[in-house]
Amino acid sequence: MTIHKEGKGILMSVFAVMLMMDVLIYIFLNKECPFLAKSLMGFSVLVFLFFVNFFRSPNRQFVGFEEGMIVAPADGKIVVIEPTVEDEFLNEKRIQVSIFMSVFNVHANWYPTHGKVVYYTHNDGRFMAANLPKSSTENERATVVIETPSKTRILVRQIAGALARRIVTYAMEGHECKVNDHLGFIKFGSRVDLFLPLDSEIFVKMKQNVRGNKTLIARLPKTEA
Repeated sequence: MTIHKEGKGILMSVFAVMLMMDVLIYIFLNKECPFLAKSLMGFSVLVFLFFVNFFRSPNRQFVGFEEGMIVAPADGKIVVIEPTVEDEFLNEKRIQVSIFMSVFNVHANWYPTHGKVVYYTHNDGRFMAANLPKSSTENERATVVIETPSKTRILVRQIAGALARRIVTYAMEGHECKVNDHLGFIKFGSRVDLFLPLDSEIFVKMKQNVRGNKTLIARLPKTEA
C-alpha cells in the first residue's frame, strides 16, 4: 500500500494546516480546557487519516488475463447494468455497467483491458450525485475509448460526483494500455461507466461490491474476442 501521486501534495498541505491548528490549540486552549484541546487535536489526526485513506494506492496485479476479459476499472458498488445508447462516440446501443465509488473506496482507476486508446476527451459539467442516471451525461466527465487487439471498442467514462472537483486521466490517443496500468484518479466520490457490446457475458450483479483491477466484470463476445 502506497500513497497515490495525486494525493501527495494535498496530504502535505493538510498535514501543515492540521499541525498549525494543533499548535495554536495547545498554546491557547490547553491550560484552560485540556480535555477540549486534546479532543480537537485528536479530531485533527482523524481528519488527516481520512485523507491518507482516501489517497491510498494498493499495488494490485490482475493475474491470468485473457483476450476478451473486462476487469473492474475501480473499487465500488455496481449501480447500473442495463442496455443504453452511447451517443457521444460509439453511437450505438451498448450494455452499460457502472461502478459507484464512495469516499471510503480506493479512487485510483485502472484500464479494464489490453488495447490501444483511440479516443479521449474531457467535458466540463455539473456535480450531481454520481449515483444518479443523468450524471453519466451531465456531470463533469472524461471519456476514453480502447480498441482491443480484436478491434472491439470499449468505452470507459470517469464521472465526477457531488464532492469531486477534479478528474485526472492519463490516457492519450495512440497510447498502448494494459490491465494493471493506472487510467487515472478521481478526487472525492465519483463513478466509472463501462459501455460494452450487447452480447458480452456479464459476471457481476446489481449492488455487488467490486475491486479495481481484481474483479472480472465481463467477457467480450467470442466472435469479437
